[in-house]
Amino acid sequence: MKNFILTIAVVISSITIAHAQVQPVDENGLAIGGYDVVAYFSNTAEKGSIRYTATYNGATYQFINAQNRDAFKKEPTRYLPQFDGYCAWGVAAKDSKFPINPETFDVIDGKLYLLFNGDFGGEQFNTAPLWNAETSKLKAAAHEKWPSVKNK
Repeated sequence: MKNFILTIAVVISSITIAHAQVQPVDENGLAIGGYDVVAYFSNTAEKGSIRYTATYNGATYQFINAQNRDAFKKEPTRYLPQFDGYCAWGVAAKDSKFPINPETFDVIDGKLYLLFNGDFGGEQFNTAPLWNAETSKLKAAAHEKWPSVKNK
């Protein structure tokens, strides 16, 4: 019975973490919830390790291995998410800075776009389908709006 309860707790915890929203840089200076920004370019969202870190503009980035860390150190702006890591759909459609779910992303033309996917007002809300339905239009709008949204 004890093992069953522990298993249920782990499953619930995993589900909660998978849908947790994070600020692009948290109060401790950790960027993107500790996810490896280089790994996104291999089309995977992977949590980095405290063994492999790099600091850029005051934020600490974690990586899954030394190769990814070194690639980032060599060319950090190549791997940084657009819109300082805020939800691309939120910038484009709502002129706002929304937190992101590090596991919900898009890489287009060598650029990383992070998206919101989690609880919003007690309901599940995933911006990825909205982003995917009008990517070109929303991408252009987000880039146009970002200078004014950035200062909000």
